[in-house]
Amino acid sequence: MGRKTPWISLGLLGLASACGGRAEVFGAPPGACGAVSAAEPLEGAGHVPNCYPLSFESNPPSSGAHYENWAAHGVYPSPLPRGFWVHNLEHGAIVLTYNCDDGCPDEVARAEQLMDELPPDASCPGGRRVLLVPDPLLDVRWAASAWGYTLRADCFDPGTFLGFYVQHYAKAPEDVCSEGVELRQPDGSLDLPPGCGQ
Repeated sequence: MGRKTPWISLGLLGLASACGGRAEVFGAPPGACGAVSAAEPLEGAGHVPNCYPLSFESNPPSSGAHYENWAAHGVYPSPLPRGFWVHNLEHGAIVLTYNCDDGCPDEVARAEQLMDELPPDASCPGGRRVLLVPDPLLDVRWAASAWGYTLRADCFDPGTFLGFYVQHYAKAPEDVCSEGVELRQPDGSLDLPPGCGQ
């Protein structure tokens, strides 16, 4: 299509059409860690009761029906049902997800460091709208979601994920900063009923 899109740490990447339901894919060839960013078809934004089973067309999700409550921003040591954090996306948040057999502690530490170093959000006293969540449903090692956009990668490259954040942060239908529901217990487990979201 000829248009160029700025991308931090990756230079200028061409904007190309994609098949298979994705509206457009950024970057060919893939960036660091085989990263590919895509604009995803919007799946709606309806609210359903918390813990209701949901399915999404994109993996990771980037829009769709979601729970009435959104999750408090920050790091989650346990998987969080997607319906909570998709609501965060509707509020302009970025969600970093990972699925590593070994837990990828070094990469998670780099992701946490990146979160700590992100520019402050002047509209969001006390924090930034970002979550880091392990996701056993993810079919790649690392991903990021924004409303209508995904990033999928084979490893965590801070520059690539920062570029996604800068490009998509606070760009959603309900661009509001409001801390969500705290679902984490002090031991890292989640305060949710058994089977929530399944």
